[in-house]
Amino acid sequence: MSMPIPGSAKEQVSDVVVGDDGLARPPWAATDILMREYYDTEWGMPVTDEQGLYERICLEGFQAGLSWATILRKRPAFRRAFAEFDPDVVARYTDRDVERLMGDAGIVRNGMKIRATIANAAATVALRDEGGLVDFVWSFRPDRTPVPTRIEDIPTQSVESIALSKALRKKGFAFVGPTTMFALMEAVGIVDTHLVGSHRRGTSGIWV
Repeated sequence: MSMPIPGSAKEQVSDVVVGDDGLARPPWAATDILMREYYDTEWGMPVTDEQGLYERICLEGFQAGLSWATILRKRPAFRRAFAEFDPDVVARYTDRDVERLMGDAGIVRNGMKIRATIANAAATVALRDEGGLVDFVWSFRPDRTPVPTRIEDIPTQSVESIALSKALRKKGFAFVGPTTMFALMEAVGIVDTHLVGSHRRGTSGIWV
C-alpha cells in the first residue's frame, strides 16, 4: 500500500532510518508503532488468495485522499462491515446495506467507495470464470522491480499499474486508478519498493 510521507519535500528524509531495535526502515515506518508492525510483518509480502487480494484492492480504494495510517486503524471495522471481505457475501449487499454502512462511524463513510467495494465483490466473483482475481492481477507482474535508495526514487505508477487499472475497470472494478494499483502492487509483493538498506528488502521471496 502507498504511504504518504509527512511534511514538505524539503523535510522528507530520503534514506532509511535505523530504529532503536537496530533495524533500518523507511521514514513512514520508523515511528508509529502500528505502521512499523505493518511494515515489518505484512507490507510487500505476497498476497495470493482471492479474499485477501479483494480486501487489499478495496482498502487501497478507501485510502484515496486519506493516509494509510487512517485505513490501517480502521481495518478491523472495515472487516466487520464487509463480512471479512468475503466477495460472495458483499456481492449480495443492497441499498439497505449501503445505508447501514453510511451510518457506521468505524469505517470511511463515503458512498462512492462503499458502492465500489460492492461492485468489486461482484467483479471478483465474475472473474472466477476467467481464472480468478489472483491470476488476473499477478499477470501484470513486471520483469523488473524498482531498486530505490531514496524515497523520491520510488515511482507512483508504472506501465504495468496503468495496464492493470485499465484491465480491472473493464472487468467492472472501481477506484482502481493507476496510482492506487501501483500501491496495491507494492503492498502485495508484485513489485519490491523497499529501500535498499531496509531490513525488509528482498524478504518477499519474489524478488532478489
